[in-house]
Amino acid sequence: QVQLVESGGGLVQAGGSLRLSCAASGRTLSRYAMGWFRQALGKERKFVAAITRSGGRTDYDDSVKGRFTISRDNAKNTVYLQMNSLRPEDTAVYYCAADLYGLGDRPVSKYEYWGQGTQVTVSS
Repeated sequence: QVQLVESGGGLVQAGGSLRLSCAASGRTLSRYAMGWFRQALGKERKFVAAITRSGGRTDYDDSVKGRFTISRDNAKNTVYLQMNSLRPEDTAVYYCAADLYGLGDRPVSKYEYWGQGTQVTVSS
């Protein structure tokens, strides 16, 4: 199985940027489609972005489209989420997840492996 560790979260002012990283160990990351999800306090975990194994196709929730970019470097076993023009409503714990069988789908249930999460807080 694969182990995932997120990093790069923090406190940023509205309009600012952060880049999250998700480092994989245990298995080659290229075996997995990858997704980013977020969970605000007291709310359910929601899809943010996903990328296919090769990186040739990406998908974004409408709330982040045009502001966030998902990418991957399979040689470094790492997936990234570049977040620009951040808003207070982007505040959440951000999780990366690995999907062994799918193409990088939106449902939480499609992903078999999860990181521990990294907190992103956007102040107004």
